[in-house]
Amino acid sequence: MPSNESRSVLMWFRRDLRACDNTALRAALASGHGVHCAFIFDRAILDALPRADRRVEFIHQSLLALDSELRALSGHAHAGLIVRHGVAADELPRLAAELKVQAVYTNHDYEPAAITRDDRVLRALTAMGVAWHSSKDQVIFERSEVLTQGGKPYSVFTPYKNAWLKKLDQSALGAGQDADAATDWRRLAPRPAGAREAPPSLQQLGFEPTGLAQWGIAGGSAAAQALLTDFLRRIDAYDEARNYPAIKGPSYLSVHLRFGTVSVRQLAREALTRMRQGSSGASTWLSELIWRDFYFQILHNFPHVADAQGQSHSFRAEYNRIEWEQGPQAQALFDAWCDGRTGYPIVDAAMRQINQTGYMHNRLRMVVASFLTKDLGIDWRWGERYFAEKLNDFDLAANNGGWQWASSSGCDAQPYFRIFNPVSQSEKFDPQGKFIRRYLPELAALPDAALHAPWTARPVDLQAAGLRLGSGANDHYPLPIVDHAQAREKTLARYAVVKKPA
Repeated sequence: MPSNESRSVLMWFRRDLRACDNTALRAALASGHGVHCAFIFDRAILDALPRADRRVEFIHQSLLALDSELRALSGHAHAGLIVRHGVAADELPRLAAELKVQAVYTNHDYEPAAITRDDRVLRALTAMGVAWHSSKDQVIFERSEVLTQGGKPYSVFTPYKNAWLKKLDQSALGAGQDADAATDWRRLAPRPAGAREAPPSLQQLGFEPTGLAQWGIAGGSAAAQALLTDFLRRIDAYDEARNYPAIKGPSYLSVHLRFGTVSVRQLAREALTRMRQGSSGASTWLSELIWRDFYFQILHNFPHVADAQGQSHSFRAEYNRIEWEQGPQAQALFDAWCDGRTGYPIVDAAMRQINQTGYMHNRLRMVVASFLTKDLGIDWRWGERYFAEKLNDFDLAANNGGWQWASSSGCDAQPYFRIFNPVSQSEKFDPQGKFIRRYLPELAALPDAALHAPWTARPVDLQAAGLRLGSGANDHYPLPIVDHAQAREKTLARYAVVKKPA
């Protein structure tokens, strides 16, 4: 340890649960001081969650891995994470005072509630004479870094993407492993004597295990790197394979991006390398990473889409005039959608996937969102909230952007008259019904031709499959809760209001 080890700074991990290619950690280690590392299980967030929450377990696994990684890199037996459980806005200044640090280093968090929390922390630190250093880490370009020639933020994706690519250079992607190799990890400071125990268990935090392993989900940067290695072997086929939920097409890295167990810069570097070698799959995957940046800058530049009080509003104000279904009937339709009981197999299989695993294939996110808003006439914010509760990879910016895209109320959204047909989507993207059969075993014995629309099955096929359709206690699978053709006409009339002057 350098001679000025008595002086120290604090690295506050949040959405960046990795040691390597971490902007704030690198800056803290370059400060010349010893670096304490901390994570706070924030009760302002956790207290409202169910006691069995997959995301909390993922974070916990990732922290155990990060703690081990930091100790190994430092060479100190007692280095590693200081883990607290409390309201972060109170705990972080308290910890900074206990450690007598000169500065706190962290990475930007762009969500409204996080900005409010960080403002509160900054005021407390300033009063204590402790410096605050916050860095860009979870995106390539942030806030107002990519603007039109007129200095305005983009609200349409394709020109944003073109400007994003034009602005891209090596400095935006970082030095990666080269910079990590040059980092003096010995500056990672031992934990104080009273905080040398391992991070608390889930049970000590008041949470229960959720069985992530049974769904092939594991936290930590090593798990992220294993997924990335696997995906890079098949990235060339991504542009086509990503559309079919029954095959291994996606990268499955979204939850790791959400909690920062992998660096977005590393992913962009990998995509660019293969794109320059002619990989159309890598080009498509890079576009998905750019969409992620796009929605983050929408959240910053158009803050009305999701405010600090947790309320979402249409990007395009005229869509606030739409009259959604209300009352007990709307609630019943919504409950059927949530539970996977709509009578449309592709919708129901997708909803069972998210309920069971916390994951939903991206193609199916569009299908179920279109079905909720344009077949059932339910306010998109109901679906947005449900996904926020269920998705392992829930990210406010992307979730809000995706739901507004599906409901046509957002920036660069699909036109309101584009309404996914759940049967044709099922036939096109799950032609053999492998995905449907995985999550709807009661339909498994139906022939392929009837699987996508069981209500059209011949009586002999229903009998052979041992399947009764209906909503009674002795029925196995519901009839459709809405007729798609009729719902389409009703939706066109519902949305016609946006064409009229306010």
